[in-house]
Amino acid sequence: MTVTQRRGRRIMMTPGELEAFLTTQRTCRVATVSADGAPHVSTLWFVWDGASMWLYSVVRSRRWADLRRDPRVAIVVDTGEEYDELRGVELSGRVAFVGEAPRTGELCAELDFPETLFARKNFGVQEMPHDGRHAWLRLTPEKVVSWDFRKLARV
Repeated sequence: MTVTQRRGRRIMMTPGELEAFLTTQRTCRVATVSADGAPHVSTLWFVWDGASMWLYSVVRSRRWADLRRDPRVAIVVDTGEEYDELRGVELSGRVAFVGEAPRTGELCAELDFPETLFARKNFGVQEMPHDGRHAWLRLTPEKVVSWDFRKLARV
């Protein structure tokens, strides 16, 4: 993961802060490029494994179709209400499709860890339920930009 942040270095998250933030947050906004070049943004739950963001997407969605055609994506995870509380991360790169689509639970060693994380974090169970409608996308970011406006008061 390359952190390529030139501006705003004093408010960027440290590697530890970034890890803690992505591990504890639940919802992200995923931006894709439609066939006509228009942006499309949708919301998903995710898990972070320390190196990659894992997204469990409906395979019959505009997002899935966009990414099948063009795997480039930008994802934002953010939180905060007041200006001095805002913090977040933008991750961008190309997604990889992992496992069968739609996912029915076929053995796939690469999915063991993210499915366990996702099931615990989002469903409160130990084993991932499969509905035959979703499948996995993995983003190992090429670029990461972060901000934590709470640091402005400390500067």
